[in-house]
Amino acid sequence: QVQLVESGGSLVQAGGSLRLSCAASGGWLNNYAMGWFRQAPGKEREFVAAISRSGGMTYYADSVKGRFTISRDNAKNTVYLQMNSLKPEDTAVYYCAATRRVVSVTPGVYDYWGQGTQVTVSS
Repeated sequence: QVQLVESGGSLVQAGGSLRLSCAASGGWLNNYAMGWFRQAPGKEREFVAAISRSGGMTYYADSVKGRFTISRDNAKNTVYLQMNSLKPEDTAVYYCAATRRVVSVTPGVYDYWGQGTQVTVSS
């Protein structure tokens, strides 16, 4: 069973950048499609970005397209989310997730989740 640990969350001013990392143990990430999701207080968890096993296909929520980039380094067993031009509405707990199935934007497809990392964007 793979374990996922997110890091890199922080407090940042609007317009700033952050890079989140998701490190895996207990399994090789090249067996999994990966996704990033986020949840703001009082809101449901929502899709942010996803990447296929090989990294050849990526998907983004419209709200982050052009600002966020998902990538993976299977040799390091790590997935990244580069976030640029951050906005206050990006404030949320960010989660990475893994699935053995085809890459998806649907949270229910993902089998393994990290504990989350807090991103706070001040205006």
